[in-house]
Amino acid sequence: MKRLIVLLIVILNVFSICATQRIKLIPYPNYLMEQVGEFVFKNKLTVNMPSSADSELKYFAQVLANEKFVELSKAKHADVSFEKVNGMGKEAYELYIGKDGVKVLYTYNSGCFYAIQTLQQLMQLKGDGSYAMPACVIKDQPNYVWRSFMLDESRHFKGKIFVKQMLDQMAYIKMNVFHWHLVDDQGWRIQIKKYPKLTDVGAWRDSTQIARVPKGTTPKFYPYAHGGFYTQDDIKEIVTYAAERHITVVPEIEMPGHACAAIAAYPWLSCTNEEIEVNCRFGIFKPTYNVADERVFTFFQDVLSEVMELFPSKVIHIGGDEVKYDQWLADDAVKALMKEKNFKSPSDLHVYFVNKISKFIVAKGYRMMGWNDILGKNVHEWAETETAQEKLSSSTIVHFWKGQPDLLVDAIKKGYSVVNSNHWDTYLDYTYKVTPLEKSYNFSPLPKSISSEYKKNVLGFGCQMWSEYIPKVTDAYRQIFPRIAAYAEVGWTNDDVKDFSRFSDNLKELKKYWDGKGIVYWEN
Repeated sequence: MKRLIVLLIVILNVFSICATQRIKLIPYPNYLMEQVGEFVFKNKLTVNMPSSADSELKYFAQVLANEKFVELSKAKHADVSFEKVNGMGKEAYELYIGKDGVKVLYTYNSGCFYAIQTLQQLMQLKGDGSYAMPACVIKDQPNYVWRSFMLDESRHFKGKIFVKQMLDQMAYIKMNVFHWHLVDDQGWRIQIKKYPKLTDVGAWRDSTQIARVPKGTTPKFYPYAHGGFYTQDDIKEIVTYAAERHITVVPEIEMPGHACAAIAAYPWLSCTNEEIEVNCRFGIFKPTYNVADERVFTFFQDVLSEVMELFPSKVIHIGGDEVKYDQWLADDAVKALMKEKNFKSPSDLHVYFVNKISKFIVAKGYRMMGWNDILGKNVHEWAETETAQEKLSSSTIVHFWKGQPDLLVDAIKKGYSVVNSNHWDTYLDYTYKVTPLEKSYNFSPLPKSISSEYKKNVLGFGCQMWSEYIPKVTDAYRQIFPRIAAYAEVGWTNDDVKDFSRFSDNLKELKKYWDGKGIVYWEN
């Protein structure tokens, strides 16, 4: 009898190990109960889904046809039944898989969509050409509402095909915000009809710096023109494509610094009126918008009005980072404005300007977002040490990227909505030596020094693909993959559920999927 009991225990343990190995999901669900058996189907699958989810049904059918060569059809008594219920979170779903079929519960269409992503990952091809999904119960919803990937296309323009590929991959691992950096010193990438020179002139440069060099050293350049931009029709196409995948596109229009491309197009935007070229070098430069000139504010009203017509995200990112104050401090009109407003430092002027922009954005039914420089607190060696007296608009989403952790904590405690993108943890252009996969995985948007009561103010995180020295798509892929999968789990999976060892094992399955897509990724 003793031997029988021991044997049963061994068998159960072996089964448990095998069962665990069957389910390889990224991001990992916040509740998963594995069960005996599997649901098996071949090249046809029936589904019952409410008509309110027709868009998700269309997406599911396309995925199965293109990825699995499986035909999806509607039926009353179906293999996969989707049921809309009350009381679940915006992105939540429940999944019940047994040998006789699949049942999905959700309240919002986004939950329905994420259930589909889980089903995609669970479908495994068997030796006889059929597909199987392991029996299990999954009850799932994300840890954070903001799970962002940022693509910088000002420095190197990648184009629609790459953007759509990234949107597909984001959807597959349940990331929901595409932060699109469209404007910077090296290129203006979005058509603005009222100001055609922004793309006629500002979207093109005659060469490109090759690599970082020590300060004071002359860099080398690729002697080739580089440029490109998205028409408004292109933008609409991409925004629609993203929406079908439940991804919100947040545009970033840099101001009041990183202005060279715009000033090259319209010199009157600057303090000096000097004619300059679109910058071919990378770094931080002096040309800055003239915040004392009402024509400049009108310019931004016009630009942002066209931008808002294209992006229904209700969030507009204005950058606001790395502003050099040299031209402001040398300009009589700017100095007069500072005196009129009794500003003690250019940081006060900086906050004043972004608040003015925020007021316009809010009046249009949107919300302003910017890098944490806009708080008016020193994060750069060239900025003054004192804190601005002007207070940033309370409706602003503060995008933390640089500075001491106490700056982030202070913003959270003051009630600002915060997205945490600390550069040491989330910048994808950094090498894997600086930011290895495990470091990416262990990043937490919520600072350790703050109590959980403030978590409501932390919307989530962003991982950033800055492209200064990443000219090729293949180079971008290697920087992004596989770290983006780690960040997906950072945003979705609760801290007490995360497990790097399990993630590393599950990543092997995801890499097979990337292989099938022709996506190259970094291998240690």
